[in-house]
Amino acid sequence: MSARDPIADLRRIAFLLERANEATYRVRAFRSAATALAALPATEVAERARTGKLTELPGVGDVTARCVAESLAGEEPVYLRRLVATEGTDLDAAAAALREALRGDCHTHSDWSDGGSPIEEMALAAVELGHEYVVLTDHSPRLKVARGLTADRLRKQLDHVAAVNDALPKGFRILTGIEVDILADGSLDQDEELLARLDVVVGSVHSGLNDERAKMTRRMLAAVANPHLDILGHCTGRMVASRPAGVKGPGDRAHRPRTRAESDFDADAVFAACAEHGVAVEINSRPERQDPPKRLIRRALEAGCRFAIDTDAHAPGQLDWQRFGCERAALCGVPADRVINTWKADRLVKWTHTRR
Repeated sequence: MSARDPIADLRRIAFLLERANEATYRVRAFRSAATALAALPATEVAERARTGKLTELPGVGDVTARCVAESLAGEEPVYLRRLVATEGTDLDAAAAALREALRGDCHTHSDWSDGGSPIEEMALAAVELGHEYVVLTDHSPRLKVARGLTADRLRKQLDHVAAVNDALPKGFRILTGIEVDILADGSLDQDEELLARLDVVVGSVHSGLNDERAKMTRRMLAAVANPHLDILGHCTGRMVASRPAGVKGPGDRAHRPRTRAESDFDADAVFAACAEHGVAVEINSRPERQDPPKRLIRRALEAGCRFAIDTDAHAPGQLDWQRFGCERAALCGVPADRVINTWKADRLVKWTHTRR
């Protein structure tokens, strides 16, 4: 049998583990092994596998070495076969149709802030999923725990994204963006000159989540009225599921509580403002967020809002979490023509810049 690509198999395993929201250390084991092997000539990898010396390499353990040996023997690694066999159930027809209509993801993170992977790796994973674009939305400066980008670092990132785009497959592009903090007074945590340059601006509340109802409502209304804001991110801030004890999500450096109640605000007023100002309401696909809850998705739909079904991915495998957001959107009757990331990239960028 002809050999498989062991590095590709290791990366595929890591991707599937991320998608399944498995513990960080498991994902890191396979990504680290893939990185270690990618630095070596293929002949050396094969020789080390033959002589049992793969585990002498930093980042390669017994399990990953066994996967490499199986790949080089032309066999699909047993670990990979098991993951593929337990991937999960199919989407129902309505959710599957909505997922098929999506062309991109408007909320993703890289290792420039609290993500776990380089921009290039996130982009290539999006290509493999069939996306036409992905919006890079690393955090803004006030969120120091997530290594938020200062204005200078954001400018450097914009230059880096331009260079990466030149090297990516034709027909795919990274759109520039940010997940900007909505500050206590409703202002956005980044220079307006920079916000005006970005393709997509997601605004989220990350602090003062327990503010009293009137204060939180004023804060969100002020942000929604800002012409630079395109998408209102995870609007309630809730956390509905806990991670395994002592485990962070893949790539998530920022501390996340195990569960967290919804912020209290006047949802009808906020969604009416979103509809008035043309701000899309995010349906956040992260399994531990499921934000907003279905009752609020329905109220936003009744208010006439547009939506963005996003992953808030902090690692490549999490980019496939859009299925979860699509399931919840379909249950609430959200039609594809109300979802902005069913649009082509040019239409999306034209819409955001017209709003500016």
